[in-house]
Amino acid sequence: MTDLPGGDGGARRRGRVLVGTSGWRYPPWRGTFYPPGLVQRRELEYLSRRVTSIEINGSFYSLQRPQSWLDWAGQAPDGFVFAVKGPRFVTHMKQLRDVATPVANFLASGVLGLGPALGPVLWQLPPRMRFDPERTAAFLALLPRSTSDAARLAARHDERLDGRALTATDADRPLRHAVEPRHESFRDPAFTALLREHGAALVLSDSAGTWPVFDEATADLVYVRLHGQGELYAGGYTADALDAWADRIRGWTGEGRDVVCYFDNDMKVHAPADAMALLERLGSPALPGSGDAGPQS
Repeated sequence: MTDLPGGDGGARRRGRVLVGTSGWRYPPWRGTFYPPGLVQRRELEYLSRRVTSIEINGSFYSLQRPQSWLDWAGQAPDGFVFAVKGPRFVTHMKQLRDVATPVANFLASGVLGLGPALGPVLWQLPPRMRFDPERTAAFLALLPRSTSDAARLAARHDERLDGRALTATDADRPLRHAVEPRHESFRDPAFTALLREHGAALVLSDSAGTWPVFDEATADLVYVRLHGQGELYAGGYTADALDAWADRIRGWTGEGRDVVCYFDNDMKVHAPADAMALLERLGSPALPGSGDAGPQS
């Protein structure tokens, strides 16, 4: 991962925080959050001037093409950071078994085209998947810790990526990972020990009671996913809840941990409003390029 913009080093630097939404292409947002008349191709541009990060979800469902990653990076302002969701083929279908080639294919699909906007990679596990120490250890050991390592692994892609691979990085940067388990068996000290050993974050997920809550910092990154208060994917967060999350984030950054927080309560258009409200509570500086981005045809 890129160091979150503005990190100043030091023995005990204060961590950085980025807040945004999980995805940006949602029909219900059109004409509500997105102004009437704003064309779809400018939705990312519009949202990226109002939050400081976005989680890319399309990479979970299928391998994207290099030009898409390059386009996304080009539409966001300088200093913007994207988190990237790892493919469900790795997490849900293979369940982390024998995934060296699928991970290489994912990285070769164009992830490195984000350049300095590349943030952490999220690996969301399926609810049916139980903790397997050996399988988890092998997977974490496979993951690249820098963009140069990612480029080397991407070069090992199979023939499906021939002619459409991007296997170079413009600079060598740290690359961080976060794991979101959804089965109670991951509440095992051996799992958190593995995450700490490999410097990976344990995702803190608020899912209205749908999945277990794992609330333990295992790395210099804290990764928060807010799926909805009271109603999965639909519930908006109250002012008191946002105040509480802001307090928790200040605590983590005070410990020197970087924090990324994504709202996934998109169904009733709460996500962008909640993200902007949390940023306001955190005293976020003016966003780069945050001038009016009115409707465009």
